[in-house]
Amino acid sequence: MAGAEASGAQVKSAVRTVELLEFFAGRPGMHALAAVQEAVGYPKSSLYMLLRTLVELGWVETDATGTRYGIGVRALLVGTSYIDGDEVVAASRTTLDRLSDDTAETIHLARLDGTSVVYLATRQSRHHLRPFSRVGRRLPAHATALGKALLATHDNDRVRALLPAALPAVTEHTITDRERLIEELAAVRERGYAVDREESTLGLRCFAVAIPYRTPSRDALSCSVPVARLTPAHEQLVKDALFDARDRLTLATRRL
Repeated sequence: MAGAEASGAQVKSAVRTVELLEFFAGRPGMHALAAVQEAVGYPKSSLYMLLRTLVELGWVETDATGTRYGIGVRALLVGTSYIDGDEVVAASRTTLDRLSDDTAETIHLARLDGTSVVYLATRQSRHHLRPFSRVGRRLPAHATALGKALLATHDNDRVRALLPAALPAVTEHTITDRERLIEELAAVRERGYAVDREESTLGLRCFAVAIPYRTPSRDALSCSVPVARLTPAHEQLVKDALFDARDRLTLATRRL
């Protein structure tokens, strides 16, 4: 019995550790102990001991006063290792470079993670007016072209199981009704690409295609263009370049 209790305590401690790291990862910056406790709900004494352990191991950092906490450098090392070791990211480099050259716009490779998409690789636009992007950024799948391209590779029942009926708004243009989103996913399947119409960032339109090296797809490519610079001719160029990149990356990942 004692062994079972110890095992249970170890599992509980591991879960709390992961939840705590995810809290810091989702809220950049330094946070007071009281704010962390309010967010995670752990007893103050056990939370403090867990934080001190993570500080000693480098997973959490503290400020000069020792009273505020944030994500540590070890988390960056693990995240970088994930990117460096990912076969799809490695296989996509040439395709991303060419897509960037063909469109002169910001390019993303992202992966579906639950109800979000996570950016695995980016190529920045050469234009002065360009969107902000970074590897590791996480956005709601329903509010992005990347996410919609990937959700469209699932059937409607799976989408309903994955997403709540009411979806959070990121901008005033975000689709917040799940059934309306499902209607759009049908259109995505028909035309082969998804569009984000200022749904995640005002002033920005994004086009995306899923990479079908597995079914349903896990990864997608996108091209983001400021609305002020988007013309019908440029939009067509972007779509054609995305389809070409999809086909090339599908061949590059066919054995993964």
